[in-house]
Amino acid sequence: MNLHEYQGKELLSSFGVRIQRGIVAQSADEAVEAAKKLTEETGTGWHVIKAQVHAGGRGKGGGVKLAKNLDEVKDLAGQIIGMNLVTPQTSAEGKKVHQVLVAEDVYYPGDNEPEEYYMSVLLNRGSGKNMIMYSTEGGMDIEEVAEKTPHLIFTEEVDPALGLLPFQARRVAFNLGLSGAAFKEMTKFVTALYTAYVKSDASLFEINPVLKTSDDKIMAVDSKVTLDDNALYRHKDLAELRDKREENPIEVEAGEMGLNYVDLDGNVGCMVNGAGLAMATMDLIKQAGGEPANFLDVGGTADAARVEAAFKIILKDPNVKAILINIFGGIVRCDRVAQGVIDAYKNMGNINVPIIVRLQGTNADIAKDLIDNSGLDVLSATEFQEAADKVQDVLS
Repeated sequence: MNLHEYQGKELLSSFGVRIQRGIVAQSADEAVEAAKKLTEETGTGWHVIKAQVHAGGRGKGGGVKLAKNLDEVKDLAGQIIGMNLVTPQTSAEGKKVHQVLVAEDVYYPGDNEPEEYYMSVLLNRGSGKNMIMYSTEGGMDIEEVAEKTPHLIFTEEVDPALGLLPFQARRVAFNLGLSGAAFKEMTKFVTALYTAYVKSDASLFEINPVLKTSDDKIMAVDSKVTLDDNALYRHKDLAELRDKREENPIEVEAGEMGLNYVDLDGNVGCMVNGAGLAMATMDLIKQAGGEPANFLDVGGTADAARVEAAFKIILKDPNVKAILINIFGGIVRCDRVAQGVIDAYKNMGNINVPIIVRLQGTNADIAKDLIDNSGLDVLSATEFQEAADKVQDVLS
């Protein structure tokens, strides 16, 4: 589950991470009031207006602006709220902006020049350890840094059984070229950031940039936080931060029906039980010359109601030209699935795309007879290759 920048910063702050302070606003008038309050609390004279969407590269799309007075705060907030923000991480249509973060200006003059760093915490699946990735090249896309200057990216692996050790936090500060007060600030920042990552059951913390201010404070100017969905039962307060407006509406609807669904760009809808079989089915479709339109795992129960719900979700995609149902009858009997397909088909009326049903496992022969004798426009198969051939036929 992704969090907005302002939500991520609030989470970081609760664990002692210094952040660029800000107030979220839903309208231009609210943004002006937020700016006034922020000036009272922080003394900031300028304000940064930031679009709050689940996508990176907001600045490149015009979603981050600097306001030097209250009139500019109102004008810029009015421009950003309601716009469809297009960034390198959104579709061509972009994402509608519903709210902005009015943040303090932290690039104030002082004894030293401000410096920006990149830092993230994530799991290194290869080593089975958490990893802090960091670089002196903050404010840039980390992919670009990795491609052009890979020697400027550092990593610090942390054994989850031991946690982040003090010498590791100091090594991060040292590799970033810090000394004095900034060195001490960075060690505190890294330690608090790692603690927040572990205790919130996150799968990613990305801070770009981490800023060293002109007076040697270390703070998070941005935050990208992804929480592990499987651990949200332990964090009811964090689960409430979910913003469904930022998610694919079809995926949200499928989730509410108890279906594991991921929207893709292809032309063949998939209805499968089990994630492994679903991945194999997607490979099968590509081998047959098609492209999977979705990943859909109906789970261990595939009765008529569940199959009908899955049909409705798949058919919301206008690009779907055929549907492949691939069920292995282990826990669930194939004949029950076949009856579910027949009942769902009749309940929905005419479905205007070809349907191929491949059932294998318990009572597969009975299931095939049910499909073949149903009188419906449904093609049955028992072997993988047979299903692939029929997909190829209907697409051609």
